[in-house]
Amino acid sequence: MAKSEDEGGVSQTERRTRIAADIVENTGIDEELIRKLVHEFYARVREDDILAPIFDHHISDWTSHLEKMCAFWSSVALMTGRYHGRPMEKHLPLPVDARHFDRWLALFEETAKQECSPAAAEHFIERARRIAESLEMGIASNSGVLLRKGERYVRGKATPKTAE
Repeated sequence: MAKSEDEGGVSQTERRTRIAADIVENTGIDEELIRKLVHEFYARVREDDILAPIFDHHISDWTSHLEKMCAFWSSVALMTGRYHGRPMEKHLPLPVDARHFDRWLALFEETAKQECSPAAAEHFIERARRIAESLEMGIASNSGVLLRKGERYVRGKATPKTAE
């Protein structure tokens, strides 16, 4: 059996293609919906009192950033492999913590529910929650804080906050 095939003789590429087709069929997600979601979400971010100052300080070329985010969400939602960046590396130096991730998720969830079908919104939101959790854990760890299950990272606190 070739390394790139599973026990049924299906290559990883074929398996990925089938999974992506199932996602499209079950959610209606396509590149146009991703573009619409990303652009609407970041329009809200740019107006947000908590998130806008951080993004304004770190993003100078919004056209390029939105293109990257469309490629990122295409890779995340449809497994297209369009994004080739290192999100953790980009987020580690940012002055963010649980409060920022909570706001990011609230805006993202609100936007996804408004712009997408329920199935598509659920698909995006599930992945966004995992991404936020991973980034928060990475930033905490990079700051010398090891989070236990249910703990949240709050900058300047001696101990992490427990999720409620």
